[in-house]
Amino acid sequence: MTSRLVPDPVLQNFVETEVLPGLDISPAAFWSALEGLATDFGERNAELLAVRDSLQTQLDTYWSAQRGRSVDVGEEARFLRQIGYLSDEAPDFQIGTTDVDPEIAGTAGPQLVVPLSNARYALNAANARWGSLYDALYGTDALAPVLPPGPYDVARGAKVIAYARGLLDEIAPLDGASHRDAAGYTVVDNLLRVSLINGGETGLLHPEGLVGWRGNVGAPDGVLLCHNGLHCEIVVDRTSAIGRDDPAGVSDLLMESALTAIQDCEDSVAAVDAEDKVGVYRTWLGLMKGDLAETFQKGGQVQTRRLNPDRSYTGRDGQPLVLKGRAVLLVRNVGHHMLSDAVRLDGQPVYETVIDALVTVASALHDLRGARANSATGSIYVVKPKMHGPDEVALAVRLFDGVEDALGLPRNTVKVGIMDEERRTSANLRACIHAARDRVVFINTGFLDRTGDEIHTDMELGPMVRKAEMKTQAWLAAYETRNVQIGVATGFVGHAQIGKGMWAAPDQMQAMLRDKIAHPRTGANTAWVPSPTAATLHALHYHRVDVADVQAGLKGGQTADLSNLLKPPVSTSNWDPKAVQEELDNNIQGLLGYVVRWIDQGVGCSKVPDIYDVGLMEDRATLRISSQHVANWLHHGICSETQVRRTFERMAAVVDQQNAADPAYRPMAPDFGSSIAFQAGLELVFDGRNQPNGYTEFILHRRRRQFKAAAQS
Repeated sequence: MTSRLVPDPVLQNFVETEVLPGLDISPAAFWSALEGLATDFGERNAELLAVRDSLQTQLDTYWSAQRGRSVDVGEEARFLRQIGYLSDEAPDFQIGTTDVDPEIAGTAGPQLVVPLSNARYALNAANARWGSLYDALYGTDALAPVLPPGPYDVARGAKVIAYARGLLDEIAPLDGASHRDAAGYTVVDNLLRVSLINGGETGLLHPEGLVGWRGNVGAPDGVLLCHNGLHCEIVVDRTSAIGRDDPAGVSDLLMESALTAIQDCEDSVAAVDAEDKVGVYRTWLGLMKGDLAETFQKGGQVQTRRLNPDRSYTGRDGQPLVLKGRAVLLVRNVGHHMLSDAVRLDGQPVYETVIDALVTVASALHDLRGARANSATGSIYVVKPKMHGPDEVALAVRLFDGVEDALGLPRNTVKVGIMDEERRTSANLRACIHAARDRVVFINTGFLDRTGDEIHTDMELGPMVRKAEMKTQAWLAAYETRNVQIGVATGFVGHAQIGKGMWAAPDQMQAMLRDKIAHPRTGANTAWVPSPTAATLHALHYHRVDVADVQAGLKGGQTADLSNLLKPPVSTSNWDPKAVQEELDNNIQGLLGYVVRWIDQGVGCSKVPDIYDVGLMEDRATLRISSQHVANWLHHGICSETQVRRTFERMAAVVDQQNAADPAYRPMAPDFGSSIAFQAGLELVFDGRNQPNGYTEFILHRRRRQFKAAAQS
């Protein structure tokens, strides 16, 4: 370490006593590498952030001149190209990423996203590779309204079992019979034999669907099937409460669920200083070492959660067959715009993404140099959010070049996920992929952040449509379609993930089963879910849709042009006062419900009841939409400052009531002036137009630090 670089003692101690031991990397080498990376990245990143600001200023001027006129998309495109917002189109190419784990490269299935600030949630996500279908169906509204607590409901159980047997008939049909008629499962000469309640016997219509079993072939404890690359185990236990009443002794269907999980350092965490960051990093390090454990109380009992072991079977060839027991983990670093005083260079905070890059990759070395329990191919997966255009992607590639050199890793060990969540990245997606063509393993669409950026980018043109109407806008359909088309055209099929965004209502599984099948139907081979239970249910969609077939049908097709993508979602509403107030109530209630937990409790992602008391998963992306939407309407006179302030005060009382049972909650009303969280909410709206790209992090971090300082004084 030189006198130029000064890490916070908390971070320094963590790196030197927890991360580096066992890696043959000295503290001096680590801090020297960080200094070099921070210097190289910082200079170029500052230039690119200035480009963001310059482009937005030019857009503000352009849109101001267009107010009241119909937008000519051709003219807009010419202007965007002239100012450098649109890049030159990349030539035809195919990505060259190698050594990608099959869960990312070849198999379609759900993806969990979870905050690294909560070790229990992180473990749950890693262990969500396998999930009980019976539990997922019985304990949610997937088949019927959620049951109140109480004894086992036989009628509900029968519906669950019938649904599961119907699923088996879809993914592993029997020859001339139904799994509903099964009286027992055995394996004979490496083939599944099913005795029937009528006394007959049959087998699988497609015998290759059997891949293995657990226990004795004459009375297996589990029958392992595979369909569309995903595994499903028929669990047989005639001694269990369910299995003893089942003719075939079936007690559950165990579904391969979350193939991958993103462990998040970014939008779902509230990490504002070195102490917070070390908490986040420590969880990632424990996952990579494989020794993470979390003890907690549940149902009045103390439990300890650890990473699940792999699952062992006998394969059809009679040899041992081992399947991974955990999701393949990716880590999401913060965006390029954030600074952190967890490390100072020449007395100034450094870009936080540089710290993230070196610490998270160094932590992942424990997996690569150990059992390779996470990546069998020796890769490290880092998701990069909030990049604007190909130059910023190229800078991220340069950063990871430097990280690999510093840690002695072969080039392109670190694979990069590009989040397609900013308008300039969407418009230049092909060029963005080209900039990371030998590292990229992931692109996805994210309606939430992408909508927030759309509102901010088009801020000066006019008032935006209501949030619910955003989902019907031309730009959004073009965005979702182009993402898949470009991914297929640039060689993602069989090599990388094309993803879709989050299902934000964790209690509405019946609706998810109905609607989220649209994601694999578009050719996306993964999509985000908010819980292990949701992952198990969403896995059914990948059994019912052969994504490989969908993608094959898209190969060679044309990519939609930019005309619809560039259509701003400006409203022509007559602004009915009742509708305006409803929109303000909805936006501001959700905003305050999230912000009060972020500021007062340091919770970066949580299920927040909306104005109708429906629990929705909220993170900074949802906050970005809400704050930018109200700021836009305020700017264009759809609502007044007085109306917005009064709505904030009314909604604060609503949020207070919704959180009344939380002993750690601090009410915002009626003393609004003393509530830092309430003041943060006001600032997010009234200063929303001035926030770079409409991001909420700057205000949230400053206000959270203010709260922590006040609590310690």
